[in-house]
Amino acid sequence: MKVLVIGGGGREHAICWKLAKSPKVTELVCAPGNAGIAGVARCVNIGVMDFEKMADFAKKEAFDLVVVGPDDPLAAGLVDVLEEKGLRVFGPRKNAAILEGSKAFSKDLMKKYGIPTAAYETFDNPEDALAYLETAKVPVVLKADGLALGKGVLICNTREEARAGVKTLMMDHQFGHAGDKIVAEEFLTGREVSVLTFVDGKTIRVMTSAQDHKRAKDGDQGLNTGGMGTFSPSPFYTEEIDAFCREKIYQPTVDAMRAEGREFKGIIFFGLMLTADGPKVLEYNARFGDPETQVVLPRMKNDLTEVFEACIDGTLDQVELEFEDNAAVCVVLASDGYPEHYEKGFPITGLEAFEGQEDCWVFHAGSKFDADGRIVTNGGRVLGVTATGANLEEARANAYEATKLVNFQNKYMRLDIGKAIDEA
Repeated sequence: MKVLVIGGGGREHAICWKLAKSPKVTELVCAPGNAGIAGVARCVNIGVMDFEKMADFAKKEAFDLVVVGPDDPLAAGLVDVLEEKGLRVFGPRKNAAILEGSKAFSKDLMKKYGIPTAAYETFDNPEDALAYLETAKVPVVLKADGLALGKGVLICNTREEARAGVKTLMMDHQFGHAGDKIVAEEFLTGREVSVLTFVDGKTIRVMTSAQDHKRAKDGDQGLNTGGMGTFSPSPFYTEEIDAFCREKIYQPTVDAMRAEGREFKGIIFFGLMLTADGPKVLEYNARFGDPETQVVLPRMKNDLTEVFEACIDGTLDQVELEFEDNAAVCVVLASDGYPEHYEKGFPITGLEAFEGQEDCWVFHAGSKFDADGRIVTNGGRVLGVTATGANLEEARANAYEATKLVNFQNKYMRLDIGKAIDEA
């Protein structure tokens, strides 16, 4: 089987790493990929939003399976373009990827179908938003309606912060057109949990749980990022919570999308808040999470190609997902200054220490080869160091020990990834 993975981050590295283990995969290509992905796949320099070039390349190379990783091309309809070329594609079509592409759509969907979520109001002009926030309960959460690299969510503790948030999103357009419309949402408290699922339009299969750390600094301080680390499973995601979510959230979401004429095939990522009133949906993503993928796939026993194909063919009811009875922790090594200002182009050393390892891996998020063939930093999030262990405490210790193996100038990481497990 000849497979093309579209994307170039840590998520795509983890997907390629997992696919490379399949005996069914005879050739693996990634576009555009990165320096780490080049170790397991042939990388081709085509941008994820260059739909015409990507489709022509995929058709010419006659791939048996195409996997679309990132959110932007999914929301913009890359799956539709590839399918029109006669290709088999894993990922939701444009009309289904709106589940992530528009916060207002997803909130309205949950409201219509009785799926538990926070109370909210939607605004498409700043004057109305500001007027509402004068009497709204604080803290309040402001969300850009569109895609904003996981950073378009502002938690405003005071009215002054809320006013500033409206200015940031709707007037200053810090996240471009993503902030043309915003959602003002009730602030929920509790434990956050991420749950990834495979969907074939009708059937949903739930992967193991995970928990992300979004803030840049220890103690959940600092700015929101794309994710500074994660662990799996979440000790707070109990069997009782799982049973509730399957009945009230997961299957109802799949059924709602089908009822709306937006059959969803691919990954639905459920961002949940475990509140005192029960689990509620914070957000949906229409693809693998990053860095959640880097802890979920190493624990997964299934051949990933078989699951992808079952989703495409509508036969997911014939697949049972299996996961190792262990735990995994991923610590992101970032460029100091991320997510604001940081330098790139520093050589990365120590990567060879991970070769042949069976319980720790390094997934590249922002790396490239320089003119001399050296692997150098090329982003805010540079590497994700993942390790497994018999339990979360052991996996966490192993992951932090493994971070010592690799170095680059301005290397930065949080030192408390997975620390919440101590309180479980």
